[in-house]
Amino acid sequence: VAKDSGRTSVVSASTAVDVAGGAAVAGGGSDEEAGSDVEEAESSVDDRHLSCLADGLPLSPLPPPYEPDPSLPHAPVRRGNRLNRRDKRLAVRNALRYFPAELHSLLAGEFAAELTKYGHIYMYRFKPRFPIRAYPVQLYPGKSLAGRVIMLMICNNLDPAVAQFPEELVTYGGNGQVFSNWAQFWVAMRYLAELTEQSTLTLHSGHPMGLFPSGPQSPRMIVTNGMMVPNYSTAAGYERLFALGVTQYGQMTAGSFCYIGPQGIVHGTTLTLLNAGRRMLSTTGGGQAANSDSSLLAGRVFVSSGLGGMSGAQAKAAAICGCVGVIAEVSEEALAKRHRQGWLDERSDSLDDLIERIKRHRAAGKGVSIGYRGNVVDVWERLVEVHVTTGECLVDLGSDQTSCHNPFLGGYYPVGVEYEEARRMMDSQPDQFRLLVEASLRRQIEAINYLSEKCSVYFFDYGNAFLLQASRAGADVLAVKDVGVDDKDDEQLDESESSSSSRPPSFRYPSYVQDIMGDIFSLGFGPFRWVCASGLAADLKLTDRLASEVLDSLASEPSLPECIAQQYLDNRRWIIEADSHQLVVGSQARILYSDLSGRLALANAFNCAVSDGRLSGPVVLSRDHHDVSGTDSPFRETSNVYDGSAVCADMAVHNALGDACRGATWVALHNGGGTGWGQAVNGGFGLVLDGSQEAGEAAKRVLHWDVSNGIARRCWSGHPLARLAAGRAQAEWPDGQMQLTVPSVASDQLIDALFID
Repeated sequence: VAKDSGRTSVVSASTAVDVAGGAAVAGGGSDEEAGSDVEEAESSVDDRHLSCLADGLPLSPLPPPYEPDPSLPHAPVRRGNRLNRRDKRLAVRNALRYFPAELHSLLAGEFAAELTKYGHIYMYRFKPRFPIRAYPVQLYPGKSLAGRVIMLMICNNLDPAVAQFPEELVTYGGNGQVFSNWAQFWVAMRYLAELTEQSTLTLHSGHPMGLFPSGPQSPRMIVTNGMMVPNYSTAAGYERLFALGVTQYGQMTAGSFCYIGPQGIVHGTTLTLLNAGRRMLSTTGGGQAANSDSSLLAGRVFVSSGLGGMSGAQAKAAAICGCVGVIAEVSEEALAKRHRQGWLDERSDSLDDLIERIKRHRAAGKGVSIGYRGNVVDVWERLVEVHVTTGECLVDLGSDQTSCHNPFLGGYYPVGVEYEEARRMMDSQPDQFRLLVEASLRRQIEAINYLSEKCSVYFFDYGNAFLLQASRAGADVLAVKDVGVDDKDDEQLDESESSSSSRPPSFRYPSYVQDIMGDIFSLGFGPFRWVCASGLAADLKLTDRLASEVLDSLASEPSLPECIAQQYLDNRRWIIEADSHQLVVGSQARILYSDLSGRLALANAFNCAVSDGRLSGPVVLSRDHHDVSGTDSPFRETSNVYDGSAVCADMAVHNALGDACRGATWVALHNGGGTGWGQAVNGGFGLVLDGSQEAGEAAKRVLHWDVSNGIARRCWSGHPLARLAAGRAQAEWPDGQMQLTVPSVASDQLIDALFID
């Protein structure tokens, strides 16, 4: 890539460099070292070593061939893409575009072999040879702070202590790609090093399209992942297009470079479990507890599955909430990683031992997390067996966090098949594997249904498409027919029907958004987050203290509605205890559910602290895409929108566009995320606070839009809490600058009298 006197230059993506893959560096990258202070980081790598990121693809000399590291977890083989000969040739042709013609004969055979062996061309040869992690921002090369910050965020997503399959560039969720291949990583890093306040980098599903002239008020980077012509947004089509290297599934914060490790979901999971207790367990005398009583879930048992990058938060959240969390995980690597990192208190390898542990901890009434090495279906069926034989109910709450958005390529493992055998089978016998997955889903639902009916277990879908996939498998999970609903709505939906229908199916169990998080979103609260780019733990502790002061101030507001006051109290407790829970894995980051008033106040406090030197470096603001206005998905974020627009994606698209034109440092817009390819549209942003007045003003514009966009949509759909939040949002701007169209709600009596057969 080249920049020529302010004019756009078109040259090869493969500019030659003087170093081969970067110098090998000692230290860094282990779980224990993740999130260390700047002094330790500087002892293991310096800017001379990271300077190779500015040089682009290492071609002179070429790095030697590289075989995937057997000590690291790896993505499942993806040969189910069913490429024909023409497709395979096209995939190799596409991959070679990043390299000069004189290297094509050498690399073509290598890439063809990767495609045959792994089902995708990852370009392992070009994986950097130095440890990838979130180094202090000043160590990265570049002409702009924004470029260096984005480098930091990308490296955090690829840190082996953070990423699920680091060598396949997968951050979480089984297929949440940062890039499609390592050539894209190098080209993007080169562009970021060249980035200035007069240019913008555009990324098309991992591919760096180039640097384009813009201006200081423009985003420094615009990212899209998996955006499709709607008719072609199918799961089968995705596998082919990903193999061709022309699109990728960015999940949410994987492809937008805003992932902060499992901490990114643990706060939301904690709030979900806490509010599930308030809602269903009747231990608070009316459903609301004063200041998040720690005894709310004491002696209660929560059963779920998954200890991956996102699902791993369940174990930590259960312990924080004071309940007994039983989390099944089929991967020894994933379970051991969470246990080693301190996110999992205990582990068990037998069902008999597990049941005894549940009974013991249940009686003790203390919060603890137990990881079961095995299939969650076995756990649910053993709990049924215990009830049938003894009458004892050993579970109160249940959910599932397997990656059911991708059930047949490693997202869900069938009961009765060993983990490694299942990985082989999904590649060598995909049709048989699919049948086993579907049978396993039916068995899991059968056990959950029994415990729900006999033991009043409160089960909720965690937005991972579990109930959707179970319904496609023929499980008894669809809701009883409502009056006025066509017969067809109650029939089993196959994938094509549920994808093309404008009315998603209704299930017998709620989405956690419908029952719990939807009200929180409607109030404007969501997973706000920040990263201290200095890499200093001391900076993160200071931001925690500043956040606590902000929440104290907000909670003392006169005449504060009780529903909002409760959220402030919950979140104040979280931020006070966050450091003691050792949540940092990777970058020095924190998540805090916050509303519009909170986000504005936090941004101002952080920017002032950067400006006056109390913070040693800039702060990066972001959020999960799973937020007030970041995602449209009928099976999760908009599942409690009942005006018929749950399947419409205007909100998420407007969100990204609005953030871009209001001063965000970068924005992203994705297809899929959480619930699966074609099942959601979502977006996110990053905003760098450098202590300047301009950064503070941009933060106010971006954050106000980023929250109020979703509040307005939820208000228009008729949600009363969103209407309350909308009024508060309008009060943030003087002189009527924010004006909303609010609904005039028709009476049920009037509407019910119409269209009577």
